[in-house]
Amino acid sequence: MKVVSRSVRCCTQSRHTLHNYAALKPLNRGLSQLPQQDPELKDLLSYLDNRKNYEKLGVPTGAGTDSDDGFDLGRMTSLMQFLGNPHSKFQAIHVAGTKGKGSTAAFLSNILRAQGYSVGCYTSPHIHSIRERISVGKISEPVSARSLNLLFQRSKMMLDQAIEKEDKRISHFEVLTAMAFKLFADENIDIAVVEAGLGGARDATNILSSSTLAASVITTIGEEHMAALGGSLESIAIAKSGIVKTNRPLVLGGPYLPEIESILRAKASSMGSPVVSASDSGNKSVIKGVGDVCGKPCQTCDIVLEIESDLKLCTQLLNVNLRMLGPHQLQNAATATCAALCLRHQGWSIADEAIRTGLEHTELLGRSHFLSSEEAEAIGLPGTKILLDGAHTKESAKALADTIRMTFPKARLVLVVAMASDKDHISFAKELLQANLI
Repeated sequence: MKVVSRSVRCCTQSRHTLHNYAALKPLNRGLSQLPQQDPELKDLLSYLDNRKNYEKLGVPTGAGTDSDDGFDLGRMTSLMQFLGNPHSKFQAIHVAGTKGKGSTAAFLSNILRAQGYSVGCYTSPHIHSIRERISVGKISEPVSARSLNLLFQRSKMMLDQAIEKEDKRISHFEVLTAMAFKLFADENIDIAVVEAGLGGARDATNILSSSTLAASVITTIGEEHMAALGGSLESIAIAKSGIVKTNRPLVLGGPYLPEIESILRAKASSMGSPVVSASDSGNKSVIKGVGDVCGKPCQTCDIVLEIESDLKLCTQLLNVNLRMLGPHQLQNAATATCAALCLRHQGWSIADEAIRTGLEHTELLGRSHFLSSEEAEAIGLPGTKILLDGAHTKESAKALADTIRMTFPKARLVLVVAMASDKDHISFAKELLQANLI
């Protein structure tokens, strides 16, 4: 299960402690009613468990590259044909990147919902229930067990046929991705926000085509899944740029190393895709201070975007109160705003107020997530400020350190870190030690 690679941090002005996710009950609005198990999904979960799950087994070398070693998108094409090609029946925004893609997808989904659109959002991994990966409609909540079970029951025969045709090689992630797309089509959503699983070029989500893609988004490029994505930052950038589609806008989050940004822009140029960058010099997004909303910290930000190249886009959002903390979350919010402005440029009705509302109401369990005092007391740590986060790379360790330093600059810290054995634990630890947090 991919979630084991995520670390959980609990922070307080007097100390900072880390707890395993399993010790925590669902805490935010969308997860508050989720049980640890979904009895109604027993058949689906058993069905998925019979498929190869690379999140548990690890990803083979080169699997995410656009090469002979890469995942076979032909399997996904065949699977979608059996289901009636549901991915061709809705508009979508495709989000890839080493870090930040889940947060960016959440920000963007909430912006669109704040405008009144029916949105399908597909992300990974999950923490408590597989339902967390899929939300559909005008409210940002996990799909119901009933809806997911009904979808499985009416799709099972087609799934069986596709799996048999492909010699039972279709994976856990491919089945779940196909089901999400089928649900989005059946629910007649206005638009989907789809997070890539691994890389981009050979990811199952890359079945999306230019005819229905509203925009591609690449958040960051960092050293994760190196072996699966070719062994270098350059090969990772090439793999993730595989989501760029002909004549469809590419939104860049960043900032990137110059040679990495050159790779992404070159791919966009070859596809005739206009580029919109959240890191352009004309963008003046800043954190103005840290405050408190409903007993939890928030950061007050200005998001000012003035994009002149390729597409002319602009907005000025002052005093936005983000519940997602840290400079990296401000960058994710700016990236999501750029994507929303791209949609506005294409004729979608998206008001500045909807962007503000969507950004301010975004929270994700385990991502820059402070517990309330009641939640801290419920897990046996009364009076403790607890920060949960999913950092597990060198870059995300720095982002975590920046967030803690900004929010509680004088706190004593205790860190408990849990992550999978394939992560770069040494670089992660060095980054935290160099930040002089402990």
